[in-house]
Amino acid sequence: MLKLSKNIKMVISDFDGVFTDGSVYISEKNEVQKKLNFKDIMGVSMLLKSGINFGIISGEKSNILNYFKEKFNIEEIHGGIRQKGIVLNEIMQKYNLLPSEVLYIGDDINDIPAMELVDYRIAPKNLNPILTVKVNNLQVTQNYGGNGAIREIADILTGL
Repeated sequence: MLKLSKNIKMVISDFDGVFTDGSVYISEKNEVQKKLNFKDIMGVSMLLKSGINFGIISGEKSNILNYFKEKFNIEEIHGGIRQKGIVLNEIMQKYNLLPSEVLYIGDDINDIPAMELVDYRIAPKNLNPILTVKVNNLQVTQNYGGNGAIREIADILTGL
């Protein structure tokens, strides 16, 4: 079971590999599609309704990110970001958040700089195994990315 503080005020997540299983579907017309799980979408809703801010910092640009921005009116949706640590640091400064008040969720090596800025670092079960070596105090969900990892975290933070 994940050990999380009730003092967490914001959850910031990577997208691909966390909200998805990391797969990309490419149609014959070169249209990219990704599969999401409504458990995870409900998890975002639960976090926001409980007063915990939520944001996404993704290395990829995707119209799917706009779905979250519009559905939940989330201000901190950032796509096409190569330096996730820089963006997370800016978000923390903007909201005057301490490292103990932020949880970051990521699944691969490009998430390490962001993870190093916060006290609560979580990866879904399908993480790149190098994270377990490179990231101190990393916690791993029981669920895979794209299959309830976000919801697992939301359940704990909202007391379900």
